[in-house]
Amino acid sequence: MTSATIHLVAPTQAERKLLGFADLLTAFVERRIARRAEKRLLALDLLREQQTRRQDPRAVDHMLAQVGLSRR
Repeated sequence: MTSATIHLVAPTQAERKLLGFADLLTAFVERRIARRAEKRLLALDLLREQQTRRQDPRAVDHMLAQVGLSRR
């Protein structure tokens, strides 16, 4: 009876393969999540940079003067 109990405790080959597949799938999903987080941080940094960048109001007047148009 003891040998039958020990035999039933060990995972079957199918269960081991499923556990291996689950580990691969988990690693794949974690890599995708990390990649999306990196892309999101990059996009947020770019957006923050665009929002904080100040335009020089005199630059438009200078460009208009260069092409011979009157200033605003």
